[in-house]
Amino acid sequence: MLLKSVLQLWFFTLSSGSLAAAADSPPQILLSGPASSSSLSSSSSSSLPLSAPAYRTDLLALHKHLVEIPSTSGHEHDAAVFLANYFAELNWHYELQPVAPRADTPSDKPRFNVLAWPPSSSSSSSSSSSSSSPPSPKVLVTSHIDCVPPHIPYSISTPASEAPNTTTVIAGRCSVDAKGSVAAQLTAIHALLATGALRPSDVLVAYVVGEEVSGEGMRTFSAHNATQLGATLRAAVFGEPTENRLACGHKGALRAAVVATGKAAHSGYPWLGKSATEVLSKAVVRLLDPATELGSSARYGNTTLNVGVLQGGVAANVVAAHARAEVLARVAVEPHETGHEKVVARIEELLREVDAEALRLEVDGGRGPTRCDCDVDGFDTFVANYATDVPYLAGSHARYLYGPGTIHVAHGDNEALTVGELEEAVEGFKKLILHSLEV
Repeated sequence: MLLKSVLQLWFFTLSSGSLAAAADSPPQILLSGPASSSSLSSSSSSSLPLSAPAYRTDLLALHKHLVEIPSTSGHEHDAAVFLANYFAELNWHYELQPVAPRADTPSDKPRFNVLAWPPSSSSSSSSSSSSSSPPSPKVLVTSHIDCVPPHIPYSISTPASEAPNTTTVIAGRCSVDAKGSVAAQLTAIHALLATGALRPSDVLVAYVVGEEVSGEGMRTFSAHNATQLGATLRAAVFGEPTENRLACGHKGALRAAVVATGKAAHSGYPWLGKSATEVLSKAVVRLLDPATELGSSARYGNTTLNVGVLQGGVAANVVAAHARAEVLARVAVEPHETGHEKVVARIEELLREVDAEALRLEVDGGRGPTRCDCDVDGFDTFVANYATDVPYLAGSHARYLYGPGTIHVAHGDNEALTVGELEEAVEGFKKLILHSLEV
């Protein structure tokens, strides 16, 4: 089985200690030669139940090993190396695209986007390398390999002595968001290439870092590749947990901080000071009041606000002079470029009503909602409340947002999906890729 040889290579890379050395010279991490003819011709489907798709074993194996690799944002190196080795073993061309480190990124574990494309029928068997330039494809298939913390180990509900079935539950961090999409996308592409429904020159895959924080992986990819892609690209298929429904768009986002300034005093004489924590508490209550309107639209519903971090004061017996609340709004107000500015204005208005002197809003960045294409037969549709990398890829191409699993568990300690959801996603990605060729 081809995937078996890929995974053996990954374990060799880890056990030999070559992973850290590879950081200084990325192209040298690909230690294997072309896949052997025996591994390419062997099939795992003979041991599967008749009801299981032929690709089940390979799909679940790829998903398992992706999920087993910790890759929280800023620490995606090992996942990128695994994918690079995976593509090399398949004789695909690949490119490791450097992305700037985050503050906590280890110096010996640089970050990479992984770009890959299948060899043409005329390519030599030794052509898998980073020496070839990316093609000008009709379809880009993409998702992200970073995860939110903390890492949660892989687990599967079916005992080792039993074959998985469609109701088997697979859990672990990134099992849904978004390594489920990565595994399903690649399985779909392999199936389409094998039948000749997809030409190698028509597809490029890009697995990026940093989606869970600020989208720096996709921003980097777009800055380096969007102009070239624009000449031929008809559609980009983004993998995110949509419950295998096609998203017609998603809300925008506003990152900001509500800052309160008071006056320190002894807690026994609070009237001699002004409590920043008290003022901030009143502001938070006002912002989170269900009756508070932050902006809405018929397509995207209401703008919502989450207070993620609260900080303030220095000691229990000191009236706090400073306090801060870090907030994230899911913006429902269009247009994409400036919709968030309307939310900023509304929040500032509310803060002035609470305490114009003590409160201010520090805006880190934002955008309005993003529209996606959803005019494809055979899919249920919806509008997502979360943000994605979709707006960071420049161009006039069609944008499809789809993938297995539900966002309701994606960042929780119960993140999981079923084998049936993964396999349904494979078929869904096949349809979207084929549809994209005709856009």
